[in-house]
Amino acid sequence: VQMASARVELSTITYNAAVSACETGGQWDQALRLLVEMASVHVALNTLTYSAAISACEKGGQWDQALRLLVEMASAHVELDTITYNAAASACEKGGEWDQALRLLVETASA
Repeated sequence: VQMASARVELSTITYNAAVSACETGGQWDQALRLLVEMASVHVALNTLTYSAAISACEKGGQWDQALRLLVEMASAHVELDTITYNAAASACEKGGEWDQALRLLVETASA
């Protein structure tokens, strides 16, 4: 469901709720589509938006997408917090990418 066509007020808060629902429902792909939609309708993505999407990727076994979102966050100058790093590290761990998980934990410690 695209929120823009559903006559829902488009705001970061509304989208964050939808991305969080995708996370809860295990719909990582829909969470990523919502991030693209947010950008297309010029709604700001924030730390909560990305954290929920990264958690959705973690639950969906999409460690590579979680790492891609971390890079995107940094490029967009969105603050990466402990929750964000932990979700990405957990996604890497679940995907058997221990070296990536350890790298993220080291980054978290030095941040």
